Parts: sequence; C-alpha cells; structure tokens
Amino acid sequence: MEKSKAGDRNSQYQLYELYIDAMYNISMRMLGIKEDAEDVVQDSFVEAFKKLDSFRYESTFGSWLKRIVINKSINYSKLKRVPATSLEKHVYHIKDEPEEKPKTMDIQKINKGISLLPSGYRQIISLYLLEGYDHVEIAEVLDISTSTSKSQYHRAKKKLIEIVNTL
Repeated sequence: MEKSKAGDRNSQYQLYELYIDAMYNISMRMLGIKEDAEDVVQDSFVEAFKKLDSFRYESTFGSWLKRIVINKSINYSKLKRVPATSLEKHVYHIKDEPEEKPKTMDIQKINKGISLLPSGYRQIISLYLLEGYDHVEIAEVLDISTSTSKSQYHRAKKKLIEIVNTL
C-alpha cells in the first residue's frame, strides 16, 4: 500500500487487479448497464489513486474504494435519470403487513429479478441487501430521508417478490 501511495504504478496495478471484479459487480448492481458500470469503476480507480495520500487506514482500502464506487454509481445514476417529484411532499402510510415468505427461489431468479427492477428500487435493494448499508446511511448517500429509504425499500422488496414469482 505504501508503494501505491508513493505513486508506484506496478503496486497500483496490483491493487487494481485485486479489486476490479468486486468493484465492477457493485457498480453493475447499482446501474444495471455494463458500459456505465465500467465507466464508473474506471473513474473510481482514477479518483482513488489520485487521493491515495488522503487514505488514513481507518478502514480497509477495499471499503474505502467501495464507498467511492457506490457514490460515483449513485451520482452517475442521478445524472442519467429524469428528475422525479420528491416523496417528501407526499404522505405515505405503510401498514405492517405479514411478510410474504417467498417460496424457495434460486439465486439466478433473484438476480434476474433485481436486474428488472426500476433503477431507484434496484439502488435501494443493492445498498440495503447486498452492500449492507442501513437506512440512515442510504438516506445520507441518496440525499433522502430515512423514512423514504425505508418505504422505498419496502416497495422495492415487494416488487422484487412479484417479479421473481413471475419468472
């Protein structure tokens, strides 16, 4: 890591090789389009290597890089998305329904279902279920309220179950 911080290209390439697949998978889950994910991951590595001097070992390099990839994926998604009306202006009441227990599903159907979700739902599902973010972190990253994150996750999960049940 120290060689990479000092600008050693060979060490940086080794870091790139170590993390490229995982970072691509994260971005792909967020964006759903191969070319967009590739662009975001490339930009993320460029930014990470430019800012290596600010890496303070408070987390692993992988966690630090993952945060960059997620933020860049979200920002990229926001740039490509048509602006939507904020949910904050609307009142939604989510009643506690007994949770539908999906039948045993294979992972391929679930992955296919996630890829078929609208981009906003796909982001929430990816951040919460796959990346392990909690609703407070999601709210911060997406610049929404915690309650919006929770309600969007609830809707996304319900939609995912519907999609998977039709596959």
